[in-house]
Amino acid sequence: MNVLFLCTGNSCRSILGEATFNHLAPEGWRGMSAGSKPTGQVHPRSLALLAREGISTDGYYSKSWNDLPVTPDIVLSVCGNAANETCPSYLGAVLRSHWGVEDPAHVTGTEAEIDAAFMTAYRILRHRIEQFLALPLNELHDDRARLKAELDRISTLLP
Repeated sequence: MNVLFLCTGNSCRSILGEATFNHLAPEGWRGMSAGSKPTGQVHPRSLALLAREGISTDGYYSKSWNDLPVTPDIVLSVCGNAANETCPSYLGAVLRSHWGVEDPAHVTGTEAEIDAAFMTAYRILRHRIEQFLALPLNELHDDRARLKAELDRISTLLP
């Protein structure tokens, strides 16, 4: 199963989701990320945070949803609910859920405040990914309605 973490810029949240998912996922599950309008670069704070957490950053880059190696089975949009942020809708017959997380790239303040915003985004995504991977995935694989309900339930969880 291929899980796409989708946002607009594909520089922070979706990369954090992809890398964390791949770090934790069982064999046969693969995380990907993409953006509808990719920035073309991964935010350095995202890479630094992943490295501090012991998660490999090799091979992760900002890319368009037009450049995916395979069609995803599940799309998790991770855009926040900020008034100035439009979350893209992935086109295609896939299972979708919205896991909104505020964008740490737009936070201003001290270095500590900005780092804290990145850590908050990471913790939310990691918690939701852990909850997702704790589901009976073999049972849910063929029950799309139940899997969708579980993904939507997980979208509300905070660590």
